[in-house]
This record gives sequence, structure tokens and C-alpha cells, in this order.
Amino acid sequence: MSAETLPVEHDDPINARILAVSEDKIGGFTATPFQDIAEQSGVDFDTVVTRIRAMLEAGVIRRVRQTLLATKLAHGALCAWKLPDDKVDTAFDFMAKNDPFSGHVVIRSTDRQISGSDYKLWTTLKVPQGESLEEHADVLKRIVGAEDYILMPAHGVFALGVGHVRRKSLELGAKYDEPATMMTTKTVELSPEQWDVLLALKEELTLDEVGPNPWEGRAKIAGVSLERFIEVAKQLDEMKVIGRFSTFLEHVKPSTTGKRVTRFNGLFHWKVPKGMEEKAGSEVGRHLIMTHCYWREGGPQFGGVNIMGVVHGTEKDRVLEHKAAIDKHLEEIGIPVEYTNVFWGGRSEIKPSEISPKVYRQWHEENAETTLD
Repeated sequence: MSAETLPVEHDDPINARILAVSEDKIGGFTATPFQDIAEQSGVDFDTVVTRIRAMLEAGVIRRVRQTLLATKLAHGALCAWKLPDDKVDTAFDFMAKNDPFSGHVVIRSTDRQISGSDYKLWTTLKVPQGESLEEHADVLKRIVGAEDYILMPAHGVFALGVGHVRRKSLELGAKYDEPATMMTTKTVELSPEQWDVLLALKEELTLDEVGPNPWEGRAKIAGVSLERFIEVAKQLDEMKVIGRFSTFLEHVKPSTTGKRVTRFNGLFHWKVPKGMEEKAGSEVGRHLIMTHCYWREGGPQFGGVNIMGVVHGTEKDRVLEHKAAIDKHLEEIGIPVEYTNVFWGGRSEIKPSEISPKVYRQWHEENAETTLD
């Protein structure tokens, strides 16, 4: 079968087998990610490589990369922005296209007017170690003309993965046998060599790099031998700063044939009693449907919520049914939910957040006088 005739949709049976593994089942660093995908999926190596290349070239896969646990490497927070209605889209465009320190950029809405529903633009924000989230947010506020922003750093992480393909058929309430373990967000210090390897490691793979030796060129960029590159990458993995190796699906925009991986994403908010945050987050995070789950303090503007998580789906009612199953589980194990709500995702752009101190300083120099007004 030629490259031009290879099936590229996510629901092709062979592609689905590959994606069920390659989205979020290759944890940590591996010197042979595509061989590992082949082994776990039961699809032969050559087919794995040709199919991933074809899906990447077609835009069904939007990027292939080694993810980092940026909460260990940079200061980060979820940020909700309050803007005049006529400035929401221009602020979205700027943060999505011109701010490398804003990762997920999403316009969200609620089914009813409630506390916080006037905060329509939501982003993830990260700045290098030693820099100030507030300082960067203040500059963005000036540039886009925001009225207010709320920073919600994570106190704990309970779920962090994607796996849209394998989650499509999950039963309501499906969960791991044990509660999720809370990951901390304490930053770690790296040596110059470790930073060189890390910064080379994290960039998206090109089509040519999707193959048996994806790290060969990255070792040259880092200025070390391939053997040393792999050795340092394993050190970083042991330091818990390496996330998963992942093929990221384009899950917001339709493919060229009109197919969508998901249609709805709900940011779930729960308020549980003080002192129960870790237990509640562990119980929410053990549910297989959760792609993200954090302990974040929303403050009075968001009803005092402290547990937040994301679920994706193709049907809105099904997403709400998954939430109802989680709510029921919390009730059954004696965790009171004092308040809850859902913020629905609309227009969105997902990109990795930059963590380079050099890029950060350069960006602020270039945008010292920038304004969209």
C-alpha cells in the first residue's frame, strides 16, 4: 500500500490499535519509542512507523514528542481571564500565536450564569524557574486589555494523560483498582548538561525522525554522543521530570474528511471540605475517563472549588453521565461535594509551553511596549 493510499483516520482499525498505545501509554523516557509502541500494540514496527508518519502528514496527529512534567521544571498555573466580550477573540489569538508561555488556550462557557462564568478565556501559563507568574500575567493583561485574571497553581496532580481513542468505549464509572497517587509540583534543579539534553529532547519530532533512531539528531543538537544523550535522559526520567512519549491527535478540529476525535470537553469543578482535597483528588483521578485532574484553589470567584479535572467526549450527555458517575462515587465513599460546575470548552489551541529562561527574557524585551489597543 503506497503512502498516498494509507488510511489516516483515527478510527481505522490498525490506526486505532496504534493510537490506543501511542497517545499516552509510553510513560517516561525510552530510547526506542516506536519499537515500544509496536510491541504494546501488536502492530509490526514498519507499519507503526508508516501509519504514524501518514497520520502526522495528514494532520490527524498534530505532533509527536516527548512530553515533560513541566510542573517540576517551571512555575505554572491555570489562568482564567476576564475580558470585555469584544476582546476575547483577539486575546485568544495573541496568547495562542504570540505567547510561547501560554499552553492550552481555550474559550469556555457555562450552561447557566454562575460565579465565574464571566471568565471566558482560560489558559495554562508557565514561566521559567526564578521568574514570576504574576509578572508575566500582568504583562499579558496589559497587552490584551484584560480586566482581571485569576492564577490557580496546582497543589497536586492526580491524572495527566490523553488517550482519546482508548477512552471512547469506557463504561460509566470505570476506574483503577486503587486511588490515584498525588504527584507534587515541587521544582527540581538541573545541571547545564541536563538542560541541554532536556531542551533538545522536548521539541516535536519531524517526519524523518519518526523511525528507529529518533534521538540521533537530538544528541547532536545537545552537543553530546547518542549514548550520553540517552544516559542523561534516563537521569531526567529518574528525577521525575519526564512525562510520556506521545502522538497528539488533533482532537478539536475535524480531519479533511470531517471526522472529529472529540466534540466536547468539560472542565469539571468540585468543592470538597478543607482537608479532604488529596483524598478527593485521588478518587476523582482514579476514574479512567479523566485526562487531567488537579488540586487547584479556584477562590471565591469560582465558588471556592478545589478539585478540577477534564473529560473529553463526542456527546455532551455522555460527558455529563461520566461526571454523574464520579459524583455518585464521591457520595458513596463519604466525600461531600459542597459545590460543582462544568465549564465547556469551545475554541481552543493546544501547544507545549516554553520553559527556556533565554526565550523568556527575549520575549519580555520584545513585548515591553506591545499593546493590542
